[in-house]
Amino acid sequence: MRNYDLQFLKRFSIVIAFLAVVTIGLIIFASFLQRAIPTEASPQAVARVEQRIAPAGAVYAGSTGAAAQAAAAEAAAAQAAAAGGAYEGTLDGKVIFDKLCTACHLTGVGMAPTLDHAHWDKRIAQGTETLYKHAIDGYTGPDGGVMPPKGGNAGLSEAQIHATVDWMLANLK
Repeated sequence: MRNYDLQFLKRFSIVIAFLAVVTIGLIIFASFLQRAIPTEASPQAVARVEQRIAPAGAVYAGSTGAAAQAAAAEAAAAQAAAAGGAYEGTLDGKVIFDKLCTACHLTGVGMAPTLDHAHWDKRIAQGTETLYKHAIDGYTGPDGGVMPPKGGNAGLSEAQIHATVDWMLANLK
């Protein structure tokens, strides 16, 4: 090897060693900062995480469980009553239909009946109470048609569902 090759290798080794020392120093500094600075979480972020990891259901057993189940049902009913229903609590069936139901009931998506007598006469024969029940609780028909509970908006009150079903029946073509 020539002299200038040895000098190059010596300087290159020094640069590589210097970069290795800087890298190790940065790693140590970063780990120190990680331990020294507390993580900051906004209340909104914490609430979103809590909502995502909340259990999907609860188990109620015995008399204590029955009381807890009754309290949970009462709290849910109170919350629904306090909300006043979706769409500012309107009982105008047309408003609710226009904002929620048109996507399926104007196009027939999910085998939803469109607003004509050909689709509704058999359903009307079952009675309006059955129609209300299917709209509130949801329904999967024998033909594969799907009606989600409350049209997919759990904030709707039963009175709003009744008003919307009545409006739809009154406006069949």
